[in-house]
Amino acid sequence: MVENKKLLIIDDNKERSHDLKTVFDFIGEECQEANSKNWQDVFSPVDSLIGVLIGEASHYRDIVGLIEKISSLDSTMPVLLLDDVQMTGNISQKLSRQIVGRLSWPLKQSEVLEVIHSCQYCRDNQHAFSEENKSLELFRSMVGQSEAMQEIRKLIEQVASTDASVLITGESGTGKEVAARNLHYLSDRSDKPFVPINCGAIPAELLESELFGHEKGAFTGALTARKGRFELAQGGTIFLDEIGDMPLPMQVKLLRVLQEKTFERVGSNQPIQADVRIIAATHRELEQEVKENRFREDLFYRLNVFPIEMPALRDRASDIPLLVNELVARLENDQRGSVRLSPNAIQSLMQSPWPGNVRELANLIERLCILYPYGVVDLKDLPTDYQNKEGIDSYPEPELAERRAKVQETTAVAPLAGPSPLANLPESGVNLKEFVAKLEISYIEQALAEEDWVVARAAKRLGMRRTTLVEKMRKYDLQKAS
Repeated sequence: MVENKKLLIIDDNKERSHDLKTVFDFIGEECQEANSKNWQDVFSPVDSLIGVLIGEASHYRDIVGLIEKISSLDSTMPVLLLDDVQMTGNISQKLSRQIVGRLSWPLKQSEVLEVIHSCQYCRDNQHAFSEENKSLELFRSMVGQSEAMQEIRKLIEQVASTDASVLITGESGTGKEVAARNLHYLSDRSDKPFVPINCGAIPAELLESELFGHEKGAFTGALTARKGRFELAQGGTIFLDEIGDMPLPMQVKLLRVLQEKTFERVGSNQPIQADVRIIAATHRELEQEVKENRFREDLFYRLNVFPIEMPALRDRASDIPLLVNELVARLENDQRGSVRLSPNAIQSLMQSPWPGNVRELANLIERLCILYPYGVVDLKDLPTDYQNKEGIDSYPEPELAERRAKVQETTAVAPLAGPSPLANLPESGVNLKEFVAKLEISYIEQALAEEDWVVARAAKRLGMRRTTLVEKMRKYDLQKAS
């Protein structure tokens, strides 16, 4: 289980502070109350706090002073402010970066979930704060509190500032390129290019040209001179993905570049200096490939200066709740829909084997967003392969669900109840278009209400495509009451 960290509430308004704690406790976020005079007695940097929420602070001349004090104790502590908090003093850029969000009072659930999530991934990636002017954006893909992910982030931090060659291993979908991008981003080369190339996706006869470039007329079809990936990455980082699939003849040429720091374009004898940091990755066991003479031993040792092994998702299942939150937030940010998963659904996913690792989880979340847009997915709604019921107690069916089931049984043989058709046409006539629209709105609202506003299920009840129903909801401005 993921250990929850507490949110420290600093507010001299005792009544509001109590109400805030009640709300956060209700949604499952542990809190600690304090005022602006005694907060340091309960302040615990790094270990147990997820962040600090600041309200009224009469003990300080200005809120900036309180934030400065918090920063002096822990410069990685996320700070949240209530909307009515005013800062009259000047705040430095460093301190302003520590403020990760604001909350309006009374609290809104969507805002609370968003700021708590921001605090969570900031705490997970607090080591990156040591780099001035470095954003944590790239570390979102490496969310996790598991021991394995903490070790990966520590290794990345240790090797990032060096020019040592790094070999990243791990199963497909574990995030090897994400780790490589983070290495580049935290290095002294971050202002230079990061150039990836998949060594297994390019035909052997074209790989040399792709890596080192070619001169005009070097081979049939070489109509102009062209730079290779090593030239494009000058001063920066080249990422050799699936290095284990590189043909043996190319391995010899790559070894020469590593040893002599020079290369030539195809069709040229003019040496070019290679000021490039090399990061390689593979899903293969290279030591075994060496034993079977499919990979050069000398190249392996040149690349394997600093090995990083990405853990499989099944070996860090405790990170799945945070990964789900991150993947959903990314889809919402891209305006590609949203979805929420029940605790039982999350627990079921934590028991899955995940042969495709994080990539497989990302695909599943996107699939659920399409099937249940803005809905809540329970265990029974997951695809069959992800339904792991062992050790999971199903929620008892509430009375409302039983009532809805009876309604569904009734409507299986009878049409949805709606406005009755006119028995007799009024003498003054009727606006047929308006009447049909009202009838359509009535049926759509009833279907959505009975299906808890899960659009896919309501569309099925109405015998239409989900996209058609979504268009009609936009046309009639039908929205779920907040």
